[in-house]
Amino acid sequence: MKNVISDKVLGLQPSGIRKFFDIVSEMDDVISLGVGEPDFDTPWHIRDEGIYSLERGRTFYTSNAGLKELREEICRYLSRRCKVDYTIDEALITVGGSEAIDLAMRVLLNPGDEVLIPQPSFVSYLPCAVLADGVPVVINLKAENEFRLTAQELEDAITDKTKLLVLPFPNNPTGAVMTREDLEAIAEVIIRHDIYVLSDEIYSELTYAGDHVSIASLPGMKERTITMNGFSKAYAMTGWRLGYACGPREIIKQMTKVHQFAIMCAPTNSQYAAVEALRNGDDDVIKMRESYNGRRRYLLHAFAEMGLPCFEPLGAFYAFPCIKEFGMTSDEFASRLLKEEKVAVVPGSAFGECGEGYLRISYAYSLEDLKKALDRMADFVKRLKEEGSR
Repeated sequence: MKNVISDKVLGLQPSGIRKFFDIVSEMDDVISLGVGEPDFDTPWHIRDEGIYSLERGRTFYTSNAGLKELREEICRYLSRRCKVDYTIDEALITVGGSEAIDLAMRVLLNPGDEVLIPQPSFVSYLPCAVLADGVPVVINLKAENEFRLTAQELEDAITDKTKLLVLPFPNNPTGAVMTREDLEAIAEVIIRHDIYVLSDEIYSELTYAGDHVSIASLPGMKERTITMNGFSKAYAMTGWRLGYACGPREIIKQMTKVHQFAIMCAPTNSQYAAVEALRNGDDDVIKMRESYNGRRRYLLHAFAEMGLPCFEPLGAFYAFPCIKEFGMTSDEFASRLLKEEKVAVVPGSAFGECGEGYLRISYAYSLEDLKKALDRMADFVKRLKEEGSR
C-alpha cells in the first residue's frame, strides 16, 4: 500500500513535551516539574456532584451544544468575571479547551488563510492550523517585552491573507500576561485590519497582579473574538475533559455542527460537575491561586539564588528561566539535568524556536517537591558554572 497516511499528518512533528516525557516514564526517582497539571484533587463538592449525577442515572447524551444549565452558568460567570455578556446560543461545551481550538480553526479557515501564532506558546495551535488547511505565521515574542505581544509586532505580521490571531494569554509556557493597555493597542490593529481573534483564556483565573482582562470585553472586539476556556486549570479538573467556547452566534453555530459530527457531546457527568464548580467553586479557586502564588515566589527566589535570569511570570503556573549562558541547547540542558540530577523540565524549544535557550518549569507541584527539585537543580547549575570557569 502506498501513501496510506495523509501527507499533512506525516508532516506534523510530535509534541516536544510528550517526546521528552516518554524518557521520564522509564526512570526511577525522578522529580518532574514538567507537566501542566494541578497537583490538587478536584474539590470534593465538585466530585460529589459528578458522582451524584451517575447515581441518578444521568448517563444520557446532552444536546450537542451542551447542557442548557451549564451554558447559562458559563454566561453568568463570564459576565461577572470578564465583563462580557453572552447568551446560551453563543456558547458551546467542548471536550477540553483543545477541542475548542480545533473547532474554531476548522470553522474559520479556508485553504491558504494565515493564522498568526505568537510563540513561545501552547503546542497545539500550529498543528491545528495546519490540519484546518491554514498557514501558520509565527510571531516570535521577546524576553525584553516580557513575552507580551506588541501592537507593532502584530502589525508587522499581518498580510492580505491574515484571517485569525491566536491570543494565548495568560501564557503557557512563559507565564506572561497582557494588560488592558496592551490589549487596547492590539485591538486597534485587529479592528483596522478586520481580522478575528481566538483568545485562549484557560489560565484566566491564575493571575497574580490583578484580574485577567479579556480582549472580548473591549469595544468592538466581542463580535470578532472566539473566547475559549475550560475547567482543567482553575478547578483542577484535567481528567474531566471539559472546556467551552463563546463567540459570535453564527461562528458558534458552525462550530457546534462540526462538534456534532465529530464528538456528539461532551461527557454528561462532567457537565453536571462543572455546573457545581461555577456556582460554588470561587473559594476553591482563590485557595489554589494563593498556593500557586506562594510557590511562584519561592521559585523566583530560588532562580535568583542560582543566578538564573527569569522575568517575573504574572499568570498561569509556569516560569521560563533563561539558560543561554551555559552554551547548550535547552534540550541538551534538560537532558543532562534529567540524567544527572533526575529532575524533569521541558525544553523551551518545545514551544517554538524562540523558546530556545529557556526552560519551562511548572510550579503546579507541592512545595516539598519544588524544594527537592530546585536543590538538585542548584547543584547542577553550580557544577555547570564551575565547568565553565575552568
